[in-house]
Amino acid sequence: MTIQFSTQPRLELRGISKRYPSVCANDNVSLSVMPGEIHAVLGENGAGKSTLMKIIYGAVHADQGEMLWDGHPVKVANPAAARQLGIGMVFQHFSLFETLTVAENIALALDSRFDLAALSVRIREVSERYGLAVEPERLVHTLSVGERQRVEIVRCLLQNPRLLIMDEPTSVLTPQAVIRLFVTLRQLAAEGCAILYISHKLDEIQQLCDRATVLRGGKVSGMAIPREETAESLAQLMIGRALPRPERRAHRTGDTRLQLQQLNLPTRDPFGVSLSGINLQVHAGEILGIAGVSGNGQAELLSVLSGEQRIKDAAAVRLCDEAVGRMGPGRRRDRGLAFVPEERLGRGAVPAMSLTDNALLTAHRQGLVRKGLIASRKVREFAEACIRDFGVKCGGPDAPARSLSGGNLQKFIVGREMRQQPKVLIVAQPTWGVDVGAAAFIRQQLLDFAAQGVAVLVISEELEELFQICDRISVIAGGRLSASKAVAETNSEEIGLWMAGMFEGGPAEQVAA
Repeated sequence: MTIQFSTQPRLELRGISKRYPSVCANDNVSLSVMPGEIHAVLGENGAGKSTLMKIIYGAVHADQGEMLWDGHPVKVANPAAARQLGIGMVFQHFSLFETLTVAENIALALDSRFDLAALSVRIREVSERYGLAVEPERLVHTLSVGERQRVEIVRCLLQNPRLLIMDEPTSVLTPQAVIRLFVTLRQLAAEGCAILYISHKLDEIQQLCDRATVLRGGKVSGMAIPREETAESLAQLMIGRALPRPERRAHRTGDTRLQLQQLNLPTRDPFGVSLSGINLQVHAGEILGIAGVSGNGQAELLSVLSGEQRIKDAAAVRLCDEAVGRMGPGRRRDRGLAFVPEERLGRGAVPAMSLTDNALLTAHRQGLVRKGLIASRKVREFAEACIRDFGVKCGGPDAPARSLSGGNLQKFIVGREMRQQPKVLIVAQPTWGVDVGAAAFIRQQLLDFAAQGVAVLVISEELEELFQICDRISVIAGGRLSASKAVAETNSEEIGLWMAGMFEGGPAEQVAA
């Protein structure tokens, strides 16, 4: 039986505008989404997409314009009012309390009374049904970015929304999880749920979405039927120019800059992943990529590499041929390490602090502090250079980090680390939530950096990205690291099998043995 949906838009926006002191985020924006429709909202970082979605969800109030729900004007005072209407939202930047469990975080979004044990059962049922595995009793601070994304999606699905807003929902999901999510979204749409979908992955937009509204500079710049477009034409609509492609520079590899030798790290977290027998080498002038499904030891490995987790065997981690396993982050930075964490807000930058102060946090060694005193003018110049050289759209060096879109904050953090001219650069999820133009820019910067003789280690769940920029690729699964292969000697199918643990010494082989 075919379900007949109303010909009235589920949601209609008319002339929505929102201005901040330094920028006009939305300028006379109008769009509509029908019941059963998956509607894409496209645009560069800073185009106004997230602000518009927050207005719909009641987290931000518009200065001008009108919102209609099922044909009737409404004013959404806050997110609770939005949820009562039937609006659910999956945020790009997670709204989770670190010290609470998954179940407790989900309970906070419920507007009715609940039993925590019964809620945990429901969470398991929904997560298993949609292939988004989460553990209700696990503390959020122990979760990887990909696992937190699953929590956000499951929390939203538990509310049975009539309009579902998804802001970069697949940015840290594996290809398999993305396929399962798409099945879920199509089923929700078939049942009459309207979906607003934000993504910078143009192939996803083409596969999934019925219509697209394109924003540029806060204004609607066009409409499109994604299936009738190419990735290039969609990119042209978004950024106003042809889609840039990263170019490899001629370069030579040199000495070993970063080395792990039989690294073992038992986890104290009952939900964590122990690292076992990890060996790797990253040479000057090359990019080594590490692929893997989120939650397979990436977070633990990054904590060891950055120095946040010190280990007893100092020689298990060597930086520029010096044993640094017992050294903390500061001493490792003194020896030439730079680090871009996967979580931008909170670890990569302090949300409430200005970009200038955030630059000082890791770059103070660059002559920005003398005899214990901050050289304010030089700090500001450093921040301004990061903004200028990396095309960061913001209100200037005094803008707080939390005021930037995700992609622009990522460009600032990458720029801050690169301007320190390190010997080794470690980058986790370099283009998570970044638009196609900015992603190509960041990838080109990494390629150019390696060509200058820097050793670069990239940990990413974007296989396309790793094949695009890396010289060699390894895979982490179940806390074990595969041997590396030159990009030219492997393919996505083989790497996909490795991600399932099917490599020599991998967890799948261990189980089979």
